[in-house]
Amino acid sequence: MSKRALKKYVTELKKRELEEQLLDLYTRFPVVKEYYDFIFNPKEDKMVQEAKAKISNEYFPLKRKRPKARRSVAQKYIKHFMKLGVEPHLIAEVMLFNLEIAQTFSLERNVPESFFKSMLNSFTEMVQFISLNGLLPNYKERIVKVYNFTQDNHWSFQEGFSRALDILD
Repeated sequence: MSKRALKKYVTELKKRELEEQLLDLYTRFPVVKEYYDFIFNPKEDKMVQEAKAKISNEYFPLKRKRPKARRSVAQKYIKHFMKLGVEPHLIAEVMLFNLEIAQTFSLERNVPESFFKSMLNSFTEMVQFISLNGLLPNYKERIVKVYNFTQDNHWSFQEGFSRALDILD
């Protein structure tokens, strides 16, 4: 169904019918429920803290012995926050946290080449996001710190990190 057809259908419904359909969507689909819960009671700080805890647990697990170190966990939260419309500065915070915790992890472990490639992707996305949302003054110091860490610790793809940082100039 196209957006145009949906709009026509919705305008033809009576108020009571529309309310019933909306309540039905709310009860049937968890995504709709989560969206409305967020809209009416946005506990963004709590959501960010939960995301940070999950990301941290990926690299430094509390219950299991071996870390999984999956970038996808952080990416899932970031994408979800963007869909919900979480404040950009909070999304940037999660993006930076993900890189910082991964860097701490890399100091203690021998990580594969794919780890560095994955972190390069995260870094590039983070720099672009911060630049597009005009958040550079708030995060420039931390971005440079993350970049310097990659250079000082001889991470693979150093040239890629430099190119990603060039976006800011």
